[in-house]
Amino acid sequence: MIAPLNSGGRADELTARLTEAIQLGLVANGHRLPPEREFAEQLGVSPMTLRDAIAVLRDRGLVETKRGRNGGTFVTRSIEPDETPDRARLAGLPVSALRDICDEQRAITSLAARLAAERASDSSVTKLLALVDRMDSAATRGACMRADSRFHIEVAIATRSERLTRREVSLQAETVGLLWLSELDEAEAVAIVEEHREIAGAIAEQNPTRAQAVAENHVLQNLRRLAGLHLKLVEGEEDRS
Repeated sequence: MIAPLNSGGRADELTARLTEAIQLGLVANGHRLPPEREFAEQLGVSPMTLRDAIAVLRDRGLVETKRGRNGGTFVTRSIEPDETPDRARLAGLPVSALRDICDEQRAITSLAARLAAERASDSSVTKLLALVDRMDSAATRGACMRADSRFHIEVAIATRSERLTRREVSLQAETVGLLWLSELDEAEAVAIVEEHREIAGAIAEQNPTRAQAVAENHVLQNLRRLAGLHLKLVEGEEDRS
């Protein structure tokens, strides 16, 4: 799910890819990254480019490097991500930009759900249903974010399309933190879980038309939620000023 780079192996692009994977929980906390040369080959970059990217991740507290026989570079993702950067980014985004993001997500996510209903294996369906239950029982922002993003990524994986999966990973990294802010109403959080349950159910029923429709509705509802959260944040800033 961390795709090889196609643009000459820039360190900033690689840093963004690795940050996405860590923050979405695609790479488990405590996981040891592959040896430098092997990892660089997997990602299609030079060891120097990888080294520069790892240094940035280390500065951000996302990885740590240990020396010795059992050493290496280990993921140290915070269990509870700081929502301050997401709040600032959402407040600064115009509604037109949110609409543009959701237009892309509407195309990717709804098509992925349709294809998943046609192609998903029994094990994929089982994973999706388990992720809905995990989100339903999630008690923290971080747990909700990881279950939410992982659900959509698993839908994309079920399509067996690498390109769709990569786009879904990127979109989840861009949006999931904006949605799961402390300002999100509890009723909306419950509705999100139920929308996921509808998507998983349509995929389990192998109903492509319904899967696409409920996935598209979910994205449109998230646009409404994001616009509402944006307005709350902007009004809060105006009140303080």
